[in-house]
Amino acid sequence: MDSMKRIKRELVYTGTILKFYKDTIETPTGRIVYWDFIGHNGAAAIVPVLEDGKILMVKQYRNALDRMTLEIPAGARDTINEPTLDCAIRELEEETGYASVDLEFLLSLRTAIAYCDELIDVYVAKNLKVSKQNLDEDEFVEVKAYEIDELIQMIYDGTIQDAKTVAALMAYKVKYCK
Repeated sequence: MDSMKRIKRELVYTGTILKFYKDTIETPTGRIVYWDFIGHNGAAAIVPVLEDGKILMVKQYRNALDRMTLEIPAGARDTINEPTLDCAIRELEEETGYASVDLEFLLSLRTAIAYCDELIDVYVAKNLKVSKQNLDEDEFVEVKAYEIDELIQMIYDGTIQDAKTVAALMAYKVKYCK
């Protein structure tokens, strides 16, 4: 089968962290179709593990769902070229008030491959040191520590639905909790 061919990508709107495009695509049969595309600089997320094995989670309001969610700390890269490790170190401290330079790569995620190129690199942070929370102006975050089995149960009962958090916690459980 011949491949799809993008003929044109037109920027429709630039938001705070997203760029919205209208793509013109030629199908293998020669038909022209139009697809939405969202460009994203990428992000980093962190599974912060305390000395006792508990994991720090952040509770915050998410406008898209119009409710509070429980997630691992995460944030967008400042630029497309910012290393995700640097982003992870920054976001860990900003959101949780803990710092660490002992981060290990866990996995990469593509969050919505049908229409967005967002890539999130997930790290595990250990040897956490109490620092200072430094939230953005529009961030209001509560931080609480949980046992991994408690978090896994919250995934299965629907309390935790955020894809990056589900994937990261399940990967962490499999890799580190034998």
